[in-house]
Amino acid sequence: MRFPFRTFVITALTATLHPALAAWPDDKPIEIVVGFAPGGGTDLLARKLAPFLKKQLGDKAQLIVMNKVGAAGEIASAHIAKAKPDGYTIGFVNVPSFLYLPMVKKTQYKVEEFRLIARIVDDPTVLVTRSESKYNSLTEVLSQLRSKPGSLSFGHNGTGSNGELALVALSSAAGVEVNPIPFKGTAAQKTDLLGGHVDFGLISAGEVPELHGGKTGLLKVITQFSDKRSAALPQAPTATESKVEVVMSSERGLAAPKAVPSQILAKLQDAVDATLRDPEFTAAAGGDGPVLAFASGAQWQESLQQNSKLLQAVAAKAPKE
Repeated sequence: MRFPFRTFVITALTATLHPALAAWPDDKPIEIVVGFAPGGGTDLLARKLAPFLKKQLGDKAQLIVMNKVGAAGEIASAHIAKAKPDGYTIGFVNVPSFLYLPMVKKTQYKVEEFRLIARIVDDPTVLVTRSESKYNSLTEVLSQLRSKPGSLSFGHNGTGSNGELALVALSSAAGVEVNPIPFKGTAAQKTDLLGGHVDFGLISAGEVPELHGGKTGLLKVITQFSDKRSAALPQAPTATESKVEVVMSSERGLAAPKAVPSQILAKLQDAVDATLRDPEFTAAAGGDGPVLAFASGAQWQESLQQNSKLLQAVAAKAPKE
């Protein structure tokens, strides 16, 4: 059988220009890069998400979670940005640190080097302490800091993390001096908090599932930094209820290198969308369930442009590295 020359040429050119498209995602594993330590909120979300993305992408698809810890997620972000744009390296970006770090230091990545796949979580920052702590309200905490500046320690997940920025905003809004303690991830922060080595932790609501539904346990929430009470923690007051105007959320979602083919990006976005609508995933999501908030890559990009304006105001007052 003879094939028309034109058909042969078009087929050959397609194979040359997009060799990965025909095989993706079946011929090798997709790496989901996480910039924080195993056991933290982003890591746990990635590991819960992976099998459901596989379900959407097909039985031959393989997804593995890779932890590249350090510099408040910068190392992981740089790895994603510089990876081959073939759809086999994607990863979590954590806002606000993803946006904020390049504003205050020379980072190994630029925000413009990414294409956003989809937002998965919009998770308010919460101030937590041990259940036996004598502090039960933000007012009590601020009163102690006003009487003895720097007398209380506050853990957070590093420079530019939602916890660190919430703490900076709290210190400024309330006019108090705090003792900040950076950690490499939420798991380490919670360990030191429970061990009595730090007085408070600033983490995301989805990372304290033991507190959801009004349950009691080893930790208690002092306040949440959101404009209204989150569905994850309806019993916990907001900072604004204590007359402290601080709002800081942790958004987590997937991104890819900028040059990734649009067809692959669209398939990944659709897989995330379908996963977040899958009842089995929402049941398995645990503490992340109440804060799941899908947005397409384009919708998230538009939202982040507004976030950038707010963060630039904070960055303008921050020391530059």
